[in-house]
Amino acid sequence: MSRLYGDPIEVWTRDGEPTQFVWRDRLYLVRNVLDHWVVAREWWKTGEGDPGERQFWRVEASPGREPGSYELRYDTASNGWLLLRAWD
Repeated sequence: MSRLYGDPIEVWTRDGEPTQFVWRDRLYLVRNVLDHWVVAREWWKTGEGDPGERQFWRVEASPGREPGSYELRYDTASNGWLLLRAWD
């Protein structure tokens, strides 16, 4: 089962992939990238130079020993990250 959140998070990347993130004051280490996809929508564009893209990452990560699956979203226009979904 998954839960939807949409919480802003701080993310560290290496070679364009998330390596760790902070969610609700806890540091999560990304153990594995499970999937990555890009969605572009005309209505997401905020200006002339904005491609209107959102990058999505499904990762296996954990703040300790037990990993979970998380869906992260990167917004190219705002340069911000969200934690969208977490699986139990």
